[in-house]
Amino acid sequence: MNINICGLIKTRYPLIQGGMANIADHRLASAVSNSGALGIIAAGGDDPEKVREEIRLCRTMTEAPFGVNIMLMSPHAPAIARIVIEENVSVVTTGAGNPGQFIPAWKEAGIVSIPVMPSVAFARRMERAGADAVIVEGTEAGGHIGELTTMVLVPQVVDAVSIPVIAAGGIADYRQVLAAFALGAQGIQSGTIFLAAEECPVHDNYKQYVIRAKDTDTIVTGRQTGAPVRVLKNKMARQYNKLAERGADLGELEKMTLGSLKRAVLEGNIETGSFMAGQVAGMINQVRPVREIIKALFEPVEEYRQKLQIL
Repeated sequence: MNINICGLIKTRYPLIQGGMANIADHRLASAVSNSGALGIIAAGGDDPEKVREEIRLCRTMTEAPFGVNIMLMSPHAPAIARIVIEENVSVVTTGAGNPGQFIPAWKEAGIVSIPVMPSVAFARRMERAGADAVIVEGTEAGGHIGELTTMVLVPQVVDAVSIPVIAAGGIADYRQVLAAFALGAQGIQSGTIFLAAEECPVHDNYKQYVIRAKDTDTIVTGRQTGAPVRVLKNKMARQYNKLAERGADLGELEKMTLGSLKRAVLEGNIETGSFMAGQVAGMINQVRPVREIIKALFEPVEEYRQKLQIL
């Protein structure tokens, strides 16, 4: 099936901004949508009325389509699934669970549903459930991750489903965009690159931490508990892994991380914050407006493709 992603999500660029919990609010989402891509409001663990407010605020800042990311493990997910219908949201992306029970109602409301997934089997299930496309996220990404890399996972999913595949994880410049297309993806999702956007609402310490990061400056916590998360290395992340290796119980580990993302986003606490970021943080070296970030992802693609002179 040949479905054009830009036609599906009604954007100029085949780009979806990642639904980063506690980070991707109406300010970032509207800036991305105003720049020709699809901005996403991250519902995260927010209560339903907070999400409704974010949707309405976003609508005052852009006339372009935008979406909402629903974290399905949140107890508020069913209520938010109804709110996106009531508020006429264009696109819903989902993570941390199976959105199958919600897809029929979204379809009836004309909402495009695009789940994020880490495996071929899950992608097939979502196609059968009626998803319009799938976001295939490799382990290079920031935040909650699977085990397979983008390079390995994307072509396998492309071969397994007939709906469009959007590549995510490890995409921060035009060369990686071109590589995603070469793997068979019809679009990309990026999150880490927007952490250093002028319009991103995170604390400046967070932005500077990303900018200073080198290629080896991310670490994965939570593998021992079955919930791996990629973050920038700091005191808390190292202590967490040491405790986990010593066999600390889940309660002790959860106590350490409680509120850590907000400490990073709102307070910029370098020692005890959880600075979620992908491995491409090492490629980001300046704070720029969203519009410049997106143009730099796509404008050189055709010229670079011609320079490759493959075969």
